[in-house]
Amino acid sequence: MARRKKSSHHAWVYVIWGMNGFAILSLLAFSALYKTGLSASAAEETTSTAAPAETRKIPPTSFFLPTLTPNPFYTPPVFETSTPFVLTNGPYPAVIGFSLAGRPIEAYTFGAGEKEYLIVAGIHGGYEGNTIALANELITHINENPGAIPTDVTLYIIRNMNPDGEARDNGVDGRVNNNGVDLNRNFPADNWVKEWDRDGCWIYRPTTGGAYAGSEPETRAVMGFIRSREIEALISYHSAALGVFPGGVPWEEPSKQLAKALAKATGYPYPPLDTGCEYTGTLADWAVENGVGAAVDMELSNHRDTDFEENLKALKVFLNFQP
Repeated sequence: MARRKKSSHHAWVYVIWGMNGFAILSLLAFSALYKTGLSASAAEETTSTAAPAETRKIPPTSFFLPTLTPNPFYTPPVFETSTPFVLTNGPYPAVIGFSLAGRPIEAYTFGAGEKEYLIVAGIHGGYEGNTIALANELITHINENPGAIPTDVTLYIIRNMNPDGEARDNGVDGRVNNNGVDLNRNFPADNWVKEWDRDGCWIYRPTTGGAYAGSEPETRAVMGFIRSREIEALISYHSAALGVFPGGVPWEEPSKQLAKALAKATGYPYPPLDTGCEYTGTLADWAVENGVGAAVDMELSNHRDTDFEENLKALKVFLNFQP
């Protein structure tokens, strides 16, 4: 029997199987590598979310600032401040009320007679600061010369009705109180108005007669003081130069007589100069409408001087005046 001869086709079968096996192994290897790559990517993403990489910090930039050299030609402004008035070896003042800023409004008392007289200064604060200075001089003089007060007289001096205005400025900005109110137009006289015709009147800063008559604490303090007493006569000091104005609308006769007597003693104008201004809600007008025998607004000769000698003569006339 003859030996069978191997077929050449078997070799090709082995080759094909080998190639198939290699392809399968390659696919398995590729699959394994792909899964490994996904896992690494996921791990990297998780790490990035959990702990972000620290950013680089940039140090602040430094600048050189040269030292400023003061201007040798500049002179700093000098602001005047009021010196507190202290009466040594004399009576303590009574506090009759407080300003809007809480500053005390003080009244000094001299004598113990049954006839009561009142002097009010500083109603326009620092703008009429010389009236406050005059009150200080009168207080000091009377304290050193108690015989200046007649035995049947009690004299009250309210030295500064508008302490906030005085503290603010010794010029036009010191005229009104801290509400911007002209206190000598805030009294509830019959002719009170909130706004008035400015023709012939003081116009250098905005001001009003108040939200209503008697709206301001300074005004109410003085009103309460007057109502609690029987005031024979009152002087409300002002500046400057217009003369002596009687209280009342129209002027009442006792106030006219007081104004004439004070004008004769001081040389201040009477009748007062007429600028065309209509005065409303004044202390003097309200006073005579509310029981004060006679009242005047008396103007010093300027905004600087106290006219002390002239007003010392006026004091004697005033304390002996009978309405």
